[in-house]
Formats: sequence, structure tokens, C-alpha cells
Amino acid sequence: MRRRGGLPVAFGGLFSGARQFRISELTGTTTNSLRGLAITPGNGLGGKVLTMSRPISVADYPTSRAISHEYDAAVGAEGLRSMLAVPVVVRGQVRGVLYGALRQPLVLGDRALGSAVEAARELERALEHELAQELAARDEAQRLLAEARQRRLRGLRGQPQPQWAPPTEETDPAVWEEVREAHGDLRALAHRVPDPQLRAEILTACGRLARASSGHGRERERPSGVELSPREVDVLACVASGATNSAAAERLGLRPETVKSYLRSSMRKLGARTRLHAVVEARRAGLLP
Repeated sequence: MRRRGGLPVAFGGLFSGARQFRISELTGTTTNSLRGLAITPGNGLGGKVLTMSRPISVADYPTSRAISHEYDAAVGAEGLRSMLAVPVVVRGQVRGVLYGALRQPLVLGDRALGSAVEAARELERALEHELAQELAARDEAQRLLAEARQRRLRGLRGQPQPQWAPPTEETDPAVWEEVREAHGDLRALAHRVPDPQLRAEILTACGRLARASSGHGRERERPSGVELSPREVDVLACVASGATNSAAAERLGLRPETVKSYLRSSMRKLGARTRLHAVVEARRAGLLP
């Protein structure tokens, strides 16, 4: 946008779940007055763009009557005068705003506005792709979790047990291996999800599945008190499926040395002598199905 539109200063930000966004990306600035600035709907140039969902420009920001002036101090500290802002719209919702600015009070022409709109469209395409990936990951996680629950039900059907009793390998070994495989797939998937909230939801579902499969549901406390980090559980889930350290590293996007480190740490916490012993102890502790 700076090169194509002749705008020496460019900055912007994206929503992160709240009703405001913070300016997080800046280029061409000489101070930090704009960094982290929270923009709310209706306030200032960016806030008006959020409300109206269309590009807006002002020839002289400090004196413009077309906008409110809550952010004059930050804009003035950077010495900005002429400014435009363009919404970033994904699936009908404004996800952020891009700004371009000059340090002189000039009317911005079609070239500057066109470059800003083009930059916003490029960002929209990238965000659309990211959103599609997140939705696909959510669908895959839900599918895997549903399959795991169905397999567990098939393994227990027709075999009444006390509510607290953990399942045994005699219940249906093949079914439980499928449940464990689905659990490992879910954990590996979680760390490829860019959305932290969705990632946390998947890992929480994995924890519920592991506790239910191991007989440590909400009705009982975990007897061992062992706490493993998410990555230590990821590595043990791979080991439980028969993966080597190299295979686990490739699946989890880690280095083999890092996998070894997580494995040693989990073995120490579980008081295990071997990797397979660690898997057994993790299952007893309700950390793995």
C-alpha cells in the first residue's frame, strides 16, 4: 500500500473477539503513539469505518468535522494529517481496518484509495482461507470425537458396569484401540489449529474422553495427582499408538530431540521405567484413554 498508493505511513489491526480492535501492525511510523491503540465503533476515522463498513478519507485529520476526535493526541504525536481507512470484511463482517496516511493536509486521490482497497482485499482473501481452515479443523475435531464416543458405546453395549468402573481390555480391545487412535488424532489436530479458543476446546474434549475411557470422570478424583503438560500428553498418545520418536516428531511438528525430552519428563513425573510403562501409568491416571 505504501509503494503502490504513495502513502508513506500505513497501519491497522484486526478484531480478536471483543467489540474493539487494537492497532498492531505499523510501517513508516516514527513513534509508538499509535501502537496498541484501541479503536471502538463510531470513534475516530477507524471507528466510523467500522460502523459504516466502507472506505473513508479525510484531507486534514485534526480539523475534520466528518469524524470524532478521541484519538487526536495519538495521531498528532505521529504528525499525521491526511488519512484514509478501509474496512477488512470477511463473510459480511468487518474483521479489521487498514489505514494509510500522509504528514501533509492533502486530498487523497483514487490511486491512494485504490491501493488501500486492493490491500484490504488481499488481506480478506488470506483471512477467508484461515477461517475456512479453522472451520474444517472444527468439523474434523467434532467428527473424530463423535466417532470415539460411538466406538466407546459399541464397546460397552450389552455389558452393564457400575458407573464408576473403568473399561477393561476385555470389553472390546479393538474398539478401545480405535478410541485411542481417535484421541491421538484429535490431540495432533489441536496443535494445527490457529484459533486458540478452538484449540482449547479440542484439548478439553480430549481430556474428557481420556477420563471417561479410564474411569476417572467427574465423580472421582484422579488418584495419582500427576499433571502432565499438553505436549507431554501428545507425545505419550503417539507412543501409545506405537509411533517411534521420529514418527511422533513428524506427526506433532516437533524435532525428535524435543520428543525425547517430553518423553523423559513424562516418565519422570509418572515414575515410569520405560516408555510403555509411562503409557500404562498415564492411562491409570486418566490422562490417556
